Amino acid sequence: MPQQLELTPLLPAASPAPEPGQAPVSAPEPQAGRQAPQRIPHWLERGELFLRVLLRMYIGLAICYAPWSRMFWDQNPLFVQFPTLSIWAANGAVRGIVSGLGLLNLWIAFHDAVRHRDR
Repeated sequence: MPQQLELTPLLPAASPAPEPGQAPVSAPEPQAGRQAPQRIPHWLERGELFLRVLLRMYIGLAICYAPWSRMFWDQNPLFVQFPTLSIWAANGAVRGIVSGLGLLNLWIAFHDAVRHRDR
């Protein structure tokens, strides 16, 4: 049988035993449930905000435009396959609701951009 490597976990090096009569030295323990907060770099926060606002604006514009586009809305294969859905999609109120969701997405993007100015 070929030799197999023995997989054992690496243990930290043992600390020397305390002298008799001395109190053992231990590392200070953090308070229960509290850790020092990790600081996220400023450039990473700004980059995430930029990408989030850009994505929301793109999605909002696409959702606002889609119901009024003949190519996307009127000739949609999903609406052609399900005629009942096509009747509902052709309704102006449904188109307005979908566009309203796009406007809501644009408003959220604008609000995020204005609210998160330099802190």
